Amino acid sequence: MAQRPTIVRLDEFELTISHPDKLIWPELEITKLDYVQILAELAPYLLPYSTGRYLTTIRFPEGIHGTSFYQKNCPKPTPDYVRTAQDGSIRYVVMDSVPTLLWMGSLYSLEFHVASDEIANVLPNTWMLDIDPTLKDEPRLMEATSLVGQLLKSLGLHAIPKTSGATGVQIVMPIERGPDFDKLRRFGKFVSEYLVAQHPKLFTVERMTKDRGDLIYLDYLQHYAGKTLPAPYSPRARPGATVSTPISWEEVQLNVKPTDFHLLNIRQRLRAQGDILSTAPRQSLADIINQIP
Repeated sequence: MAQRPTIVRLDEFELTISHPDKLIWPELEITKLDYVQILAELAPYLLPYSTGRYLTTIRFPEGIHGTSFYQKNCPKPTPDYVRTAQDGSIRYVVMDSVPTLLWMGSLYSLEFHVASDEIANVLPNTWMLDIDPTLKDEPRLMEATSLVGQLLKSLGLHAIPKTSGATGVQIVMPIERGPDFDKLRRFGKFVSEYLVAQHPKLFTVERMTKDRGDLIYLDYLQHYAGKTLPAPYSPRARPGATVSTPISWEEVQLNVKPTDFHLLNIRQRLRAQGDILSTAPRQSLADIINQIP
């Protein structure tokens, strides 16, 4: 028997959800309607990190175990409330409102990857370093994360780690505008190569997976104009319904895992402690970058 559509209402906004009972994460019994309702609660935390940036989504029309595809161009037909931005031949969604987020969720967009660069400003306001394990299950991940944090602290800097929602961690540092992406890449290269020199049995900057062995890749190249990473609080299309989640340095010391944070517990976490990434101070990197040889 065909499922009857369900209408989701949020103030004056209404969205018709077809196939509301379709299982998207079957292992956790998360339906399409469940997912859209969870996104509504995540919206105040996720939208600040997608607003003003080009959006790439990954859509799974049959749930996480079905066929998937990346989407950059805005789906059609496009509702009036969805803002878009043109970049070359691509008309991107600008996910800056709750209706837009819920619409994307209703289209089975299960991951939200945002560009490092902002649409309206060429100078970045964030520095990031992607910690990417080569091993599928890496017990040293939080040790590696801690070492990056310790190095930044020794430079007088404070950053926030966030799980990727997959196997890795991204170090996120809000910065004062000034250095361009090339200068930020110099800083990332300095940090990464220093850590490789200090911990050669743990870290690598080898881009090719075949050349890494079991080392953890410090990817300072991924934070650059046109490149994307999962937005904070983006779900991931994995069996555990993991969510890319900012974590504290105390949690790093407790050796938490990316799988600890998922769609079924993220709302309780946010209600209890809010978005810890939003409390990170904005710092200047200009002086440090100018001292790098």
